[in-house]
Amino acid sequence: MTNEILRTLLPIAGWDEQRTSELQFTGGNDPLIPTPFRVGDSSAAALAAVGFAVSDLWETRTGRRQQVSVDTRQATASLRSGKYMHLDSAHVSTERNPVMGVYPAKDGRWSYLHCNFPNHRAAALSVLGVAENREAVTKAVAKWDALELEEAIIAGKGAGGMVRTMEEWAQHPQAAAIASLPLMEIIKIGDSPPEKLPQGDRPLSGVRVLDLTRVLAGPTCARTLAEHGADVMKITGAHLPNIGYQEYDTGHGKLSAHLDLREEKDLETLRGLVRQTDVFSQGYRPGTLGTRGLSPEELAELRPGLVYVSLCAFSHVGPWASRRGFDTVVQTVSGITSRQGDLFPRAQPGPQFYPVSAIDYLTGYLMAFGALVALQRRTQEGGSWLVRISLAQVGRWLVGHGQVPESELEGVPSEFTAEEIAGWSMESETPVGRLRHLRPVVGLSETPPRWARPSVPLGHHEPVWPDRA
Repeated sequence: MTNEILRTLLPIAGWDEQRTSELQFTGGNDPLIPTPFRVGDSSAAALAAVGFAVSDLWETRTGRRQQVSVDTRQATASLRSGKYMHLDSAHVSTERNPVMGVYPAKDGRWSYLHCNFPNHRAAALSVLGVAENREAVTKAVAKWDALELEEAIIAGKGAGGMVRTMEEWAQHPQAAAIASLPLMEIIKIGDSPPEKLPQGDRPLSGVRVLDLTRVLAGPTCARTLAEHGADVMKITGAHLPNIGYQEYDTGHGKLSAHLDLREEKDLETLRGLVRQTDVFSQGYRPGTLGTRGLSPEELAELRPGLVYVSLCAFSHVGPWASRRGFDTVVQTVSGITSRQGDLFPRAQPGPQFYPVSAIDYLTGYLMAFGALVALQRRTQEGGSWLVRISLAQVGRWLVGHGQVPESELEGVPSEFTAEEIAGWSMESETPVGRLRHLRPVVGLSETPPRWARPSVPLGHHEPVWPDRA
């Protein structure tokens, strides 16, 4: 099944099926954890595509291709890599806020409230008119019809949704809009001469990446590029809320600087960084950065040859194009949690999330794949490139692979063995202590992936590119 999924990605890069001869999969196939969705096979396929694209860039440097290998069990564990972190031997908590979750509504439906970020939590509590207390929230949600609450939460600048079945989602106008799109678009948006890769002894040596994304998907993209030698700088604002542990999960290999894009002087600093950048990755809702002069077209004029990677929740088309969303929101509205709850009920009844953050991490891997393909095209034909993708498009891709037969789901273990996790882990010295975490998954015969920098707190560095080696 993994090779079948990989074949859906080959045309994006213009590869033929002969490419799979350079690949070795190990670790078996789904189901590897308790979910009917093919999260393991999909993650192995996405990471294999990253490996192929890295190999192409290495061949551009050296004339040699590499053998690529991916362990599907390790790839599946990477879809919840934050769970396996230890700081100075203590487990790093990844618990969600207590009021975040699914609640029964007045009309017999279920409502999901995304409350991990304080601003989204405040929006939901304001709509419901209650304090931050799960019992109070339960009583308040029970007074609303689920669809009305969905719209009220979104209007209040929150995040969440009504639980739908997969059949209901298929009839939704936003699902139809997403179905009109490919999984990912790689579009030439400007002309410029072909560019050689900067000098160096790794596939992405000297390639500079600005990471203006948050939470998991976008930061995973930049982390993946850092694995192969790119210089990555995470840019965020000191005033923006964040979930601290996630920065240590996705921050491997990155510099991290603060800029306040509401301030003209900081915007000008960012533009100065862009002029020396190869990849600009952003995860704002469609059109948001355009109001600050940071649209794909504007930055391609500022830096001809730029690869601009754009992520959003529900794509750039359809009635929900500007809607806030996260992996869990996409799961909720598209029928994934409904199906997961049917097959794997827990002590508390109702819809359930699958046991990994599959859409988030898969989107990050696919963003990195798209960026690598665009960089390769830049070396061959020049130009500025837009890589465009959304969580909902990736959710549709994941669900489109079909489900594991129910007869094969009995007795699937919920966790990997301690020995496996230990074998997939490494340790890094960070400014806040010794961090134990999962290492990169992709195997490459000549340039095994590694991170040259440890994770650091947000804003740890000045917004200045280091000299290229």
